[in-house]
Parts: sequence; C-alpha cells; structure tokens
Amino acid sequence: MFKIGYRTIKTASGAAISIALAQLLHLDFYTSAGILTILCIQVTKKKSLRSSLDRLISCLLGILFSFLFFEVIGYHPLSVGLLLLFLIPTIVKFNATEGIASSSVIILHIYITGSFSYELLINELGIIMIGIGVALVVNLYMPSVEKHLKQYQLDLEDQFGHIFKEMVIYLRTNQSNWDGKEITETEELLQKAKTLAFRDVENHFSRLENNYYHYFRMREKQFEIIERMLPIVTSITHSVEQGKIIADFIEEISNSIHPGNTAIEFLKKLDQMRKIFEEMELPTTREEFEARAGLLQFLKEMEHYLVIKQTFKGLV
Repeated sequence: MFKIGYRTIKTASGAAISIALAQLLHLDFYTSAGILTILCIQVTKKKSLRSSLDRLISCLLGILFSFLFFEVIGYHPLSVGLLLLFLIPTIVKFNATEGIASSSVIILHIYITGSFSYELLINELGIIMIGIGVALVVNLYMPSVEKHLKQYQLDLEDQFGHIFKEMVIYLRTNQSNWDGKEITETEELLQKAKTLAFRDVENHFSRLENNYYHYFRMREKQFEIIERMLPIVTSITHSVEQGKIIADFIEEISNSIHPGNTAIEFLKKLDQMRKIFEEMELPTTREEFEARAGLLQFLKEMEHYLVIKQTFKGLV
C-alpha cells in the first residue's frame, strides 16, 4: 500500500522551502540548498543536529581548502584531486565524515566559477546556512510516540502473563500443547520497543534517558530468565505437592504483571514458600527427588526474576 510518512513530508517541504529562499535571495546554485536540507533531515532531532554540524564543518573546510588549492595551483582537475586528497583526511580528523559529499558540492561550485571572490564566499555561505537552517527548523517537529510505547508495554505484559500461565498448566498437569509462539513474539516486541524508546530519547535534547527504555531493558533481562526457566519446568515429569504450590504462586504473578513494583511482596512469599518446603518430608523416590530439585532451581531463577523487577523504579 502506498504510504507517505511524516519524514517524507518534512523532507519534501524542507527542500522546497530551501530552494525557494535561496532563489528569492538570487543565490547561484540555489538548488544545492535543497540538497543540503534533504541530507540533514534525519530520523531524530539529535541525529539531524549531528548531521548538520558535520556538514557545516565539512563545507567550511571545503571553502578554506578551495581557496588555498585553487588560488595557488589553479582551477584544474588536478587541483580538485589534490584538494580532496588532503581535505577528506582532515574532515575525518574532525569526525565529520557525513559532510564529505556536501563539501564536495561546494568545492565544485567554486571550481566551476573559476575564481574566488567575496561575492562567491557569501553565496556559498548563504546556501549552507539556508540548507542546514531549514532542515533544523523543519525537523523540530517529531510526533509523540508515547501511545506506541504504552501499547508495547501492555503487549509485553500480556505475553509474559501468557507464558507464565502455560508454566502453571504444565506444573499442575505435566502436560501441555503450547506451541511456544509467544517466545518469538516477545523477542520481536522487545526489540521494537527498545528501538522506539531510544528514538524518543534522541528526539529530546534535554532528555538523557527514557523511563520506557529502562522498563523494556528490565523486561528483556526478565525474559532471559524466563527462557532459562522453561527447560527447567519441562524437565519435571513427576507430579509433586511442591509443584502445585509453586503453580499457584506463578499464577498469582501472572495476574500481577504491570509496571508498578510489587516484587517485594512476591519475594517475601517466595521466602515463606521455601521455609514450608524445608519442613516437608524428604523425597522417598528418585523421581520425586529430581522433581523437587528441579522446582528448587526454578524458584532460584524466579527469585532473580523478581529481584530485577524490584530494582526498577517504575514508569512515571
């Protein structure tokens, strides 16, 4: 389906504005202002600013090198080659490699003109300022992603709840027809959610972190533990009383997955459950011993899961 995104709209409108302004000021090579705008409009505000600074530095260096090489050696193709031979390493030294192509455009403007003058300098500076300036202004607008981040949060919590419920079914019956698709879906959700949360950070100059990003990182760490718990659960083939108790505990957790912090309550319950298990009679068969050993390992991983949640400050 044909779709026009907001970045495409900003790029098209920004290029048109830049060219119109440069043309209105009667600048030569006015279309280059539009090219600069197109190159400077990035996915996020911070990336756009970095790209703009790279191109500004590179273009200014290009003007300086053009004056030195063309006025000393002359306006010959060999001069262009020698200029680029020294200019590109200099731009790399300034960590402004994104601007190499832009500076090359400015250099070729000067080369085509055949002489360096005050009027030419003002013309090129005008193109640079208009192209970069319009890009920065146009890129000030970034649509809010709060709604999407919230949806990712809810979807992840649903997935976690479903996975835990499947564990509960197995612990109670030692049977399951679960296809495990939620595992793959959760991995994809986590990746998309973290990417979007990081982009939100990049769209705020005064924001160094994002609560949603920390939330998704926390869920990612918990998910790694869930992946370790699953084979432990499925290795338990013998039904024991402790398994039923743990199933009730996991079911309670599955119904309490949210961004708030109630982990401390579940950690207390887990500790109480361990004490109850210690007071129970020792296993009498090898199967029972292996099942209870597996359940104890499961509780250890569950404790790690809850500790990770306990350290999370919550979404505010």
